[in-house]
Amino acid sequence: MPTPLEDLVQTSRTGVDGGRRVVILGVAASDSHVVANQLIARFLSDLGFHVVNLGACTSVEEFADACAEHPDAEAVLIGSLNGHAWEDLRELPEAKRSGRITCPVVLGGNLSVGSRKDPSAHARLYACGVDRIVADPTSLPAVLDELRAARAVGARIGYPAAS
Repeated sequence: MPTPLEDLVQTSRTGVDGGRRVVILGVAASDSHVVANQLIARFLSDLGFHVVNLGACTSVEEFADACAEHPDAEAVLIGSLNGHAWEDLRELPEAKRSGRITCPVVLGGNLSVGSRKDPSAHARLYACGVDRIVADPTSLPAVLDELRAARAVGARIGYPAAS
């Protein structure tokens, strides 16, 4: 018999229908760095998530196609190591406006180019349609839980799901 904590963890890792929670993972379009991508995929899979891993050099269009194939996905997780995320995500606003990407978009990694970080980088990414920026990939389960809870509350009170 599971302990109450084990039961809570298991419940938080299952989908609405009792199946595994689905996330879509990929690396930004101009970025071929996949080590962190593979580690995050493994980390989330080990926690019970079904990870649809699109790999490196993933365009916004490919993320949108994956959302269409997996309408139960609760988030799109995008990594960037080369610092060109803002340029790579320039089609994100239209993909969200058109309803091709309806779940939250979470971005992490190196988000600007060079050793001096641009303080406006996060603001530009949020304005582009990114819902969450994470600095530490180990925070992803908690972030996914928060986003899921926010969407559930929005649905219960009649607001559209947060994206």
